[in-house]
Amino acid sequence: MGTRFGCDKYRISPDLITVAKGLTSAYLPLSASIVAERVWKALQNGSDRFGAFSHGYTYTAHPLCASAGLANLQILESENLVEHVAHTGPYLLRRLREAFADHPFVGEVRGDGMLAAVEFIRDRECKQRFDASLKVGAAVSAACLEAGVIARAMPQGDILGFAPPLITQRSDIDEIVERVEGAVRDAFSRISLERG
Repeated sequence: MGTRFGCDKYRISPDLITVAKGLTSAYLPLSASIVAERVWKALQNGSDRFGAFSHGYTYTAHPLCASAGLANLQILESENLVEHVAHTGPYLLRRLREAFADHPFVGEVRGDGMLAAVEFIRDRECKQRFDASLKVGAAVSAACLEAGVIARAMPQGDILGFAPPLITQRSDIDEIVERVEGAVRDAFSRISLERG
């Protein structure tokens, strides 16, 4: 998103934030909860009144996972990855929009930061979806994989989701978009043949 947390981007002040994959980049299991001051005060006052708030688990503060988390957070800081995404993410969205703005089967290109999606529809004018039996999103995702790009078919419709690594450079984005354009062409030529 180009900020430490999505809530920072949208100026939301949450009472609770849960974090997991971002702590270790999923190399090892580690999660945490970040609580707002007022929630912490409630826990603290409740502990004084009712006893300690018990929240320990078998693997709490596991030294290997905690070390991985610290190393990962240090890399995020030292390589300025949050700032990098703030500059690179908008480029990803712009390139996807340039590539698919006039595509007859693309209803919308949307995203924020290094998260993006391309939604496919049968008719742009009527916003008519494809018949679910065609599995257009899955077909496009498979064509992308054949082209060397991992893009996920999202379960909410014929939507292709992108979440490239935070270290992705603009030249990488250009290559990704070029490959996806070809994959979309290939997928729709096959889908057209299947529809007869």
